[in-house]
Amino acid sequence: MWLANFFIAGSMTMVLPFISLYIQTFGNFSDAYVQSWSGWIFGITFVTAFIFSPIWGRIGDKYGRKKILIISAIGLGVSILLMGFASSVWQLFILRLFMGIFTGFIPTSQAFISTQTPKHIAGRVLGTLQTGSITGTLMGPLIGGGLADVFSYSATFKWTSITIFLSALIVTFGIKELRKSVDDDTDQKVYSSKEVIQHIVGHPVLLIVMVVSILVQVAHFSIQPILSLYVAELHGPENIALFSGIAFSAAGLGNLLMARRWGRLGDRIGYIKILIILLFMAGLVYFPGGFVTNIWQLTVLRFLLGVSIGGIIPVRVAYIRQEAPLAMQGEVLGYNTSLRFLGNVIGPALGGMLSGWFGISSVFFVTSALLIIAGSLMLYTWYKHNYSGQPVRSLRMEHK
Repeated sequence: MWLANFFIAGSMTMVLPFISLYIQTFGNFSDAYVQSWSGWIFGITFVTAFIFSPIWGRIGDKYGRKKILIISAIGLGVSILLMGFASSVWQLFILRLFMGIFTGFIPTSQAFISTQTPKHIAGRVLGTLQTGSITGTLMGPLIGGGLADVFSYSATFKWTSITIFLSALIVTFGIKELRKSVDDDTDQKVYSSKEVIQHIVGHPVLLIVMVVSILVQVAHFSIQPILSLYVAELHGPENIALFSGIAFSAAGLGNLLMARRWGRLGDRIGYIKILIILLFMAGLVYFPGGFVTNIWQLTVLRFLLGVSIGGIIPVRVAYIRQEAPLAMQGEVLGYNTSLRFLGNVIGPALGGMLSGWFGISSVFFVTSALLIIAGSLMLYTWYKHNYSGQPVRSLRMEHK
């Protein structure tokens, strides 16, 4: 599964750096037209992913997640292959919209591995799995840029689809899904979507963990569209692509180094405690980004941001694994994935508006505040739930 995630994440990020350049090959467009369509084409994938993630999660709970992973990989591969034959902006837009239906491969793989893993080591295992997608994300843009320079943008889409189809083969022939036999009625019961939502709402800490998913993604993506502009402002136009790549990759490197360690620590002392620590840490690291005066200060802060954000995903998934009955885990994780994709849409829009109105530094300050608010909300809910002496009734208790 690590290899499949590596190929999927690498393939998805291979083509992202030059989508705007690919649009320019369709005609003689103005810069404003290209920038506007680049944003729409980038974001539409997350809109459809937001809609379909819970649906795939529910189907996975019922029929098995391995089948969903294979369908997802094939759908992604076909989408990206056809993008290599696109000849207009509208064709590319529709294909990116179609691609969003199948974009949940990595979250589904997390749910798959989560249900195959004993609860007491879920954080460590999920952290290890995440390093596969992080490594792919780090290498993808470099390989994609090289392929585009040697061949062409359209050829790179076609080459990229091959590695995605390879992921489908890895899952098909390299992975066996164990359908767990359970004695607990809550794990045997088939839940309706209404009962799943009631379970989430009836567990305040679980609900806030999922709300935090939006805020974390907003924070992570708010600076993405304008990071290259900030690098140019700090360093000048010389070798801008190289230094922008360094700034982007610094966060991924910190994420790669610490994801497994944070997951293992969450297994030992509790996932919510680690999540609270990481949210406050990320908020504190983000704030000084608005005051940096050179590229290397920004790179160090991006690395520290990666260190703090690196543990949030595996710890969050491990907690959901702990709190949701096995029979509804896929759908709960599907809702969590939808909220993440919603944050992916809001983040770039928020960052673009703030930078346009108040300057790039304001994005760092607002993002820092969002993360601190998320940490405070998580701390308050966790403390109230655990120490108020009034435990909340849950579906698990009602069906015992």
